[in-house]
Amino acid sequence: MYRSLQQRLVEHIQQFLRQKYEVELPNLVVDQPPKVEMGEYALPFSFELAKRLRKAPRKIAEEVAVELPPIEGFEKPEVAGAGYLNFRLKRGEAARLLAKGEIGRSIAREGKILVEHTSINPNKAAHIGHLRNSILGDTFVLLLRAAGRTVDVQNYIDNTGVQVADVVVGFTHLQKKSKAEIAALIEQPKFDYYCWDLYARTSQWYEEAAENKKIRIEVLHAIEQGGNELSEIAEMISRAVLRRHLETMDRLGIEYDFLPRESEILRLNFWALAFEQLKEKGVLYFETEGKNKGCWVMTRRGNEKIAGQPDEDAKVIVRSNGTVGYVGKDIAYHLWKFGLLGRDFGYQKFYRYPNGQQVWISCDPKEGEPEHPHFGGVSEIYNVIDTRQSDPQETVKEAIRLLGSNDKADHYTHFSYEMVALTPNAALSMGYNVPQEEWSKPYIEVSGRKGFGVKADDLTDTLYHNSYNEVVKRHPEMGPAEASDIAKIISIGALRYFMLKFTKASVIAFDFKEALAFEGETGPYAQYAVVRATNIFRKAGIAPEDALAYDIDFAKHFADTPEIWEIWLMAAKTAQIFELCIAQAEPAYAAKHAFQLAQLFNNFYHRHHILTEEDEGRKRFLLATAALVRRELITVLAAMGIAVPPVM
Repeated sequence: MYRSLQQRLVEHIQQFLRQKYEVELPNLVVDQPPKVEMGEYALPFSFELAKRLRKAPRKIAEEVAVELPPIEGFEKPEVAGAGYLNFRLKRGEAARLLAKGEIGRSIAREGKILVEHTSINPNKAAHIGHLRNSILGDTFVLLLRAAGRTVDVQNYIDNTGVQVADVVVGFTHLQKKSKAEIAALIEQPKFDYYCWDLYARTSQWYEEAAENKKIRIEVLHAIEQGGNELSEIAEMISRAVLRRHLETMDRLGIEYDFLPRESEILRLNFWALAFEQLKEKGVLYFETEGKNKGCWVMTRRGNEKIAGQPDEDAKVIVRSNGTVGYVGKDIAYHLWKFGLLGRDFGYQKFYRYPNGQQVWISCDPKEGEPEHPHFGGVSEIYNVIDTRQSDPQETVKEAIRLLGSNDKADHYTHFSYEMVALTPNAALSMGYNVPQEEWSKPYIEVSGRKGFGVKADDLTDTLYHNSYNEVVKRHPEMGPAEASDIAKIISIGALRYFMLKFTKASVIAFDFKEALAFEGETGPYAQYAVVRATNIFRKAGIAPEDALAYDIDFAKHFADTPEIWEIWLMAAKTAQIFELCIAQAEPAYAAKHAFQLAQLFNNFYHRHHILTEEDEGRKRFLLATAALVRRELITVLAAMGIAVPPVM
């Protein structure tokens, strides 16, 4: 609602300035006054027009304030400071609109969006760093869908890379296991945990002798080539670990639509098709001089290749031995995403979630299902990949531009984020031996190759058990099953909120005590505000929706208690916050909004005795306020993938 009223105000001001001064201000700035008593919107356009009109900003603001026709929903504007024009909503009318849930315009556009996230190498258990990627990506999907967009969720699987090769080496060379023995291990619980330890041991084994690393290359080539026992073992391992990853993420409510795999990128010759396009358009050229001699390298936009002078900084796409690098395969994959490749995957059913949703996986078209959803050919792409991959992502985007698809490149977003580490206390609580010198550091970095890190399932289990103990302590009368269900909701909310409250550019140092706290900027704090509001209506014997349907003289009550208008105004901004999250690819704004709403409500709850209020009109007003905050908090938390338990 706040956003739609702002748009109405902007359109009226632009029209008036056009008629009065014959000026166009297509990007009219709208600020918020420092205090809500001064109004809800502050417009500084007078300062921008002062030079053009040769008038003082305040003089322009005064002219507009006098001559501007009435705007529906707004009081007469007031001049403030050196030339601001402040607008106050007709708060009673605005409150009635908000109570009805009329949130205004959506930013929805035509076309399907593809969000790629998680993309864990299928060689070991998922860890805490993967959770940040998945939670960021999943929340962004929820925000897009809340804005009315159609979204496909993809999880790219590098099942032919060196990490998978390392686990195959561990099984076949360190442990000397046969294909049948490995198949039997796969059937055991937590096979991904077994691979976690084996991967770390294999990494150590490579350091023991130079010839050991040669075995890695041999196995990697066999996997890439396919049609042999080592590639079959790799396929078996990667599919088993991938299934465990899906189960891990499903615990947090994270789901996918399609799992494209690198094996099909290679074997369906996606790269060969892309390579021809890149050569034909002059995006790649063969280097005959310098350190990149014998390589296919990428042209830099705006720089022409000078004959006989090698470009030492050029991006190598195909190495001198003929192998294509990661970026080359990624270019081919993104051409498919945008529908520019001219070839498609085959599709098989791979996994069905408990809610019935089907996950598809790529395969050879000859082995695929004849009937399947359509993936690819999207209008926008968001790749959730950590900040260390910024340069490769820019290279892929640049290749798309050089191929002549500027419009596609403009809708290609690298949704980057920083790493997740552990506080020393968190590492200690998970059973790791923390050296004395590490205690002076704010966080400890994790390393899969060293076997140091928190597995995602272990983290989720620990948060669950801590939550369960707290629920039982607060509600000793509760049965184990009910306590367990509530603990799951609280622990998932705590984890997701903790991962979302930091901006993407922040390094997260995870701490259990901070994440599970019932006070401060945490998931349980926001959940508790909703539970507290729900309890009001349970005791009052009415539904929250009914409280919002009351006939209330809002203007009178806001005049009597103006601080409550701040709550309504904050609640009115939910849709605008969602738009901001999407426009800046930053879900942290939603987390901050949830915390501010919860904080305002808790202050309101302690200040006003709702159920014992004797004035019936005022009681209805207070109940409507509680119902509004409850509704908006549930909406924001849902967009963050956080449910609310019946009790805390």
